Amino acid sequence: MSAFSPQARWRVKSLLFCHVAALVLMASWVWAPGRAVWDAMDAAVFHLLNGSLGHLALWDWLWALTSTRVFDILVGAVLLVLLIHTGAVFDERQVRPALFTFLALLSVLLVIRVLFDRMAVPMGWQHVSPSLAFEDAYHLSDHFPLLERVFELKDRSRRSFPGDHASVLLLWGLFMALFTQGRWRALVLGLATLFMLPRLVAGAHWLSDDLVGGLVIAVLALGWGYCTPLGSQIARLLAFLAQPFLYLGAQLPWLRRLALFRQPPL
Repeated sequence: MSAFSPQARWRVKSLLFCHVAALVLMASWVWAPGRAVWDAMDAAVFHLLNGSLGHLALWDWLWALTSTRVFDILVGAVLLVLLIHTGAVFDERQVRPALFTFLALLSVLLVIRVLFDRMAVPMGWQHVSPSLAFEDAYHLSDHFPLLERVFELKDRSRRSFPGDHASVLLLWGLFMALFTQGRWRALVLGLATLFMLPRLVAGAHWLSDDLVGGLVIAVLALGWGYCTPLGSQIARLLAFLAQPFLYLGAQLPWLRRLALFRQPPL
C-alpha cells in the first residue's frame, strides 16, 4: 500500500504521459487500420457477450438486474465503501483527503466529458449502441418490460460513445491502483472491469466505447486532477463545503465511528 497525500504540485512527466496515452488510444481508434481492428473486436465481443442471452432464464435475469439504475447505486456504494473503509486501501488519516480528492477527480472528469462530447459529434465519433446496430441483438428491455418501466434498463443508446459509466469506473480503478499493490491492485482493477460488463452484455456500449472513449476521459481526468494542483484545490473546496455534514455525522453514534467523520479538515 502506498501512502496517500493530496496532490498540490505539478507532475509534468506524469501529466505528459497521461496525454500521450490518451492520444495513442484515440489515434488507434480514429486511424483507419486501427479502427478496423477495433470494429472487429467490438463486433466479436458484442456477439460473444450479448449472444449468451436468451438461452437460460437465470442468466438473463442476472444481466437484466445488473443493467438497471438501482444496480448502479449499489455499485457506487461498493466503490465508496472500499474508498472510505479504514485499512482497505487508505489508513485512518488518509480516508477523508482521499475521498475528497476522488470527488475532485470526478468534477474534473465531468468537465472533460462535456468538452469531449462537444467534439464527438462534429468529428463524427458518435454512433449508436451495438444493440441498435445488429438485427439479431437480444434486447433485455423487450424481455423484461417491468424492469424497464420501473428501473430503466440500460441496453441501448443513440449516442453510446464514449462510455460514461465506464469512465467513472475506470477513474476509480486507476485512482485506487495508484495506492495499492499486488492482490489489492488486482482487486480494484478487476472490480472496475467487472462492473463495466453489464452494459457490454446488454449491448448498451461497444467495447471501444469503454476502452477508448471511457479510458481516454478517465486518464485525462486523472492527469489534470492528480498530476496538477487542481485536484487538491477542488478537494479543499469540497471539504470546506462539506463541513456542516461532517460535523453532523460526527454527532451520530452510528456514523462517528467512521474515520471519515473523525478526521480534521483538509
